[in-house]
Parts: sequence; C-alpha cells; structure tokens
Amino acid sequence: MTPQPNPQAGAAVKAADRAHVFHSWSAQELIDPLAVAGAEGSYFWDYDGRRYLDFTSGLVYTNIGYQHPKVVAAIQEQAARMTTFAPAFAIEARSEAARLIAERTPGDLDKIFFTNGGADAVEHALRMARLHTGRPKVLSAYRSYHGGTQQAVNVTGDPRRWPSDSGTAGVVHFWAPFLYRSRFYAETEEQECARALEHLETTIAFEGPSTIAAIILETVPGTAGIMPPPPGYLAGVRELCDKHGIVMVLDEVMAGFGRTGTWFAADLYDVVPDLMTFAKGVNSGYVPLGGVAISPAIADTFGTRPYPGGLTYSGHPLACAAAVATINVMEEEGVVENAASLGASVIGPALRELAERHPSVGEVRGTGMFWAVELVRDRETREPLVPYNAAGEANAPMAAFAAAAKKAGLWPFVNMNRTHVVPPLNTSEAELKEGLAALDTALAVADEHVR
Repeated sequence: MTPQPNPQAGAAVKAADRAHVFHSWSAQELIDPLAVAGAEGSYFWDYDGRRYLDFTSGLVYTNIGYQHPKVVAAIQEQAARMTTFAPAFAIEARSEAARLIAERTPGDLDKIFFTNGGADAVEHALRMARLHTGRPKVLSAYRSYHGGTQQAVNVTGDPRRWPSDSGTAGVVHFWAPFLYRSRFYAETEEQECARALEHLETTIAFEGPSTIAAIILETVPGTAGIMPPPPGYLAGVRELCDKHGIVMVLDEVMAGFGRTGTWFAADLYDVVPDLMTFAKGVNSGYVPLGGVAISPAIADTFGTRPYPGGLTYSGHPLACAAAVATINVMEEEGVVENAASLGASVIGPALRELAERHPSVGEVRGTGMFWAVELVRDRETREPLVPYNAAGEANAPMAAFAAAAKKAGLWPFVNMNRTHVVPPLNTSEAELKEGLAALDTALAVADEHVR
C-alpha cells in the first residue's frame, strides 16, 4: 500500500490522543506520540506519508507483520460466526487454539489456560505454583521484565518495578548469567554458567528451599537485553528445581512463537519447565491473547480442587481464531524457518560487521530474529553509552541515535543503552538489508559520543 498524505486527519488524531489518552510508562506532558495512519507487512506510515521499516515488531509481537490477509480474514469469519462467548463453555476456536499451542510446547505441557496477555499469564502461573507447592516465595532475575500488573511487575528486575515494589510480594531477586557484564568476574561462558548456578543455589539455601514456590526466568531475556543463557544454565536451574521441589516457570511471552528461530526458546536448550507463559506472537498481537502451558503434575493439583482464578475474556473467540490462523500461517509459510535462516545468514553477520566498524558497538548477541546491539562510550571499559535508567539530558546520545534511525526510515527498538533488532519474522532479506543500512547510518551518530 502506498501511503497517502493527509496531515489534517493526522492533526485531528493527535489532538484527540493528547486530550484523552493516558499513555503507559510515560510522563504525560513530556511525550509526543506519532500519529500512525496505517501498516502492512513490515512497514507502517504516518499521516504525512512517511514510511518506516519496523524493527520493533510493535512491542516484539507482530511476528507475522501487520495486516496478514489470512489472519484478518479469520478474525472476520469468526466475528460473523460467534463474536464472543463465556470461557466456561467449549467452543471450536478456543479448543483448536489450545490444541495447536499444545502441539508445539515442549515436553508434556499439554493443558492451556488462556489469559488476555503476558502479564496476567505470569500472574496466574505464579498463583498456580504457590497453590501447587503451598509455598510463598518466588525467585526471579534482576535483568528481566515480566509485565506491568502487580505480581508481574514485582518479579520484574528492571527499574519499572521500583514505584510499585512494596517489598511484601514474596519475591527475591538474583543475578542470572550475562558474561558481557558479569556479576561473577567470569572470563568464559563456562565460568559464567557455573558461578551463576552456584549463586542461585546459595540464594535458595539462604532463603530456605521449603519456602520457595517457583523460579521464574525469561528463557531468553527480552527487553532487559536479549541475553541468551550460556549452555547448561537452564538445565542446571531445572536440576535445582527438581532437587528442592520448586516449580520452574519459563516466560516465553517475547521469545516464543518463532522469535528465536524455534517455536519456543526452550527448544534451543532442551529444557521442559513446569509452567510456561506465552502471549504476543501467539497471534501476532492482532487481538489480545496470552496463556499458561501447564504440566500434568500441576494440572492434576486442580483435578478435583477448583483453580481459584479466571478472566471474563479468557480464550476470547476472536483472539483464539487469530491464534489458529497465525499458527497455520507460520507453518504454511515457513515463518519459523525464515527467522532461523535469516538470523544466521543475514542479521548476525551484518551486526558483527557493523560492530567491527562502529566504535560505539560494544557487543552484538542474539539468535533468530531476536538481537541486541549494546552501545558503549568505551569498548575497553564497557561503559554504557548512557547511564543505567538514564532520562532527559543524560539519555541524549541514545535519543540522537534513535532520531537518526527514524530519519533514515527505520523505527528502532531502544532501551537504555541498547537497540534491539526484532523485526517481523517474515521480513524479507531485502527488507532486512534496508533496515541494517539505516542502522549503519544511525550508529555513526552514536559513534560521535565515544570517548
């Protein structure tokens, strides 16, 4: 679709937004949201006719891009047949979505509890774990993000937790492995893995194993930095959980449904959790949907004992129809395979080449269509380009980088001192090269801030 400029309509949209919409994670008077006129495939455009290649996939959820015709048609067909129905009933779209998801989850995670998104999936997974074990505590990593609802934000490790952290949520944080910024003075991935597991085991011992219901980890942390765990780490966590009767929860809200080049990131590490949360890519975000995949042992806990939780829109027919269509599209069009192939042959090599030429790039890391570029002031000291949780003038270098990317026609995912390369999974090779060329241009602006 060719964008048609209509500045007057854009101004009206913007005015209504500023008058009435209260935006998340924002100081309302300090933001200037772009008015978006339309989107298709890997692109969106504004009312002035400017088109942007979306290297954010929305919020890392439009895994099959915008407006895929087969998913749009499925939503329309479901709306004509049955727009909504209460979750206590068995309906075709819900049953089929659950079946297709269960076919792809690792191991024996064959029961699906539907939610409306990722945060409430985390809420319910942790509730299930606590009820299953009869224990109060949850352990989670500092470098993590699990959602914005009360329990989910408390298990989150990044600064978005701070304003809502009452210190009474039964959450204990620990350091997960991340060699580039190791908390364990490690020099190799093997050292980082061993020392991180020792740290976790010590944390469990000092907190009291009999008090810990669950350990929750993003299989590959997303917003916190796309940090694939070293080989053996998740298997080691699995062993610690089994040893102490702790429920292992893997959060695949961002990493799932092909993002890492496999259906779920857990497939990369041959690990099966007890509970796994999902959302986002399950239906490319076309209609809100999330869920928890549940092991037989935990499902059996609620065989004759009611599970005390639910949502009015759980397994909404429109959302589930979108999920069925999305999963079928991903199979038919080889979307997961495309993510794996282009991640290995195009994105990875290109980012490593950019790292060689741009002194502001400290590290690139990732897999599939899930990559992070760490920007630094000094490669030797690894000083971040901007301080941790920087805002205002302190964040100026990253703001300048982002502005340069947008000027070049690329909409970047920027968080703290990183930019993430997370385009739709069916982005073409030509589109990726277009975006990477724009990223190259923007990194030249970041280079101006290197010491």
